[in-house]
Amino acid sequence: MTERLIQTRGVDICTESFGNPKDPAVLLIMGATVSMIWWEDAFCRNIADQGRFVIRYDNRDTGRSVTYEPGNPGYTFEDLADDAMGVLDAYGIEKAHIVGMSMGGLLTQIIALRHRERVLSVTLLATSNFAPGLPPMEEKVERFFAEQGNVDWSDAQAAAAFSLARWRMLSGPGRVLDEQKIAFLSELEVNRAVNPASMSNHAFVTGGETYLQRTQEIDAPALVIHGTDDPIIPYAHGVHLSETIPNAKLLTLTGAGHELHPDDWDAMIQAIVHHTSG
Repeated sequence: MTERLIQTRGVDICTESFGNPKDPAVLLIMGATVSMIWWEDAFCRNIADQGRFVIRYDNRDTGRSVTYEPGNPGYTFEDLADDAMGVLDAYGIEKAHIVGMSMGGLLTQIIALRHRERVLSVTLLATSNFAPGLPPMEEKVERFFAEQGNVDWSDAQAAAAFSLARWRMLSGPGRVLDEQKIAFLSELEVNRAVNPASMSNHAFVTGGETYLQRTQEIDAPALVIHGTDDPIIPYAHGVHLSETIPNAKLLTLTGAGHELHPDDWDAMIQAIVHHTSG
């Protein structure tokens, strides 16, 4: 398990792998404004121990990957989706199982349509195609992120405190947040980031609309995982995805929020391992 900086299409992307490269590949794509470390080490190792070659990576503007001027991302969602294929290329992988959370799930949908020849299966976790008529995020989420511009990102302690507050706000009522661990990961994220202020750039990224309107055309085996108490992408979004993608399966996490809570790891990992066994 070592970090590896790869270059794809002229940009640096920080990656990390777990397990045997000869096993079927599972590519993990994290959500907006956070780095790959939120696919926790133990989560990745658990999947790898069950016969999968697991790769996680920092999206642009997070972690040790390329960063852009805050407020001005020089890329689209299509570019982020293509970065995932660059990661596979760097590891010599022709096809992989793609697992995406939140924005990472949005990218996974784009990949399934834009690069379908590279996709063995998709797992869509706490995400959406944002079809008209689906419920909006809760007001508390809007209020919270409205304050993001007031954070002094040059102050590592303030940036880590904002991260901890974010995960506290996104946690479901049926889960107990391990604040000591989340605080540690929040500090780690800030300390390993090339530019913490650039992490908010994902809020300004555009593109992908033509793909999200074609979700029903996804023909890769699909697994949808969603918490019933997700405050940022409500559960109805997950249900809609499972009903829109042909033959998709839905795993409901009762009481879970917008999170990868350890209480759900067993159910999630077993579902992912089973889903990627074909």
